[in-house]
Amino acid sequence: MSEYGYIPEAPEQSFGNNKGIFTPKDIYDLTRADKYTNYGQLELIETQTVSGTPTTVDFTNIKGNIYNVHFFTFNNVKGESTTATDFGCRYSQNGGSSYNSFADYHWAFFDGRADGTFSEVRNTNSTFVDLAPDLDKETNATVNGYAYFYNLADSTKYSFTTSQNFLHQSAVGGRTRTGGTAYVKTYCINAIRFMAANGGGFSSGNMSLYGLRYYT
Repeated sequence: MSEYGYIPEAPEQSFGNNKGIFTPKDIYDLTRADKYTNYGQLELIETQTVSGTPTTVDFTNIKGNIYNVHFFTFNNVKGESTTATDFGCRYSQNGGSSYNSFADYHWAFFDGRADGTFSEVRNTNSTFVDLAPDLDKETNATVNGYAYFYNLADSTKYSFTTSQNFLHQSAVGGRTRTGGTAYVKTYCINAIRFMAANGGGFSSGNMSLYGLRYYT
């Protein structure tokens, strides 16, 4: 019987070493078995939809043993407080039992507004990873964007992010913030807590974490 175009039997298939002619079903089956070569593929690790008014949203299974790069998306995220605050996160190295709130986070951003105002936003002793500004519960003032996380589970390297977002708020109009952060500790990070950085919580929104496959 022909398999992958071979008769009587095909060679063993593995990632980085596929031989044969593959049908869509073959590709699907091999991908599910982690045996089909497809560099840079994304795996959805988890999506969380805000329900109620939680003060934090935690991802405690980030699969750092598989992924060195993570992709995070946030859409229509709205705060619970009337006071605007930054949207950010903190890291844990004990599975989410506690999160580092020491001043070990550094960041630098380019902040732009629709009225033509541009500025630098930076910090070298922050207690959180900054991701976006102006999180509050004003009608239609939701925060949307994405971030890449690097080296989270590598205890020999600092953990980094790069991110971009856009929002609209009555006080500032359209606003975007682009830049990155560094966590200047060499820990094995295995959980992330997303939060309203200066208090309050969330009233709505969706957050998704993906793993980005890479191979050396």
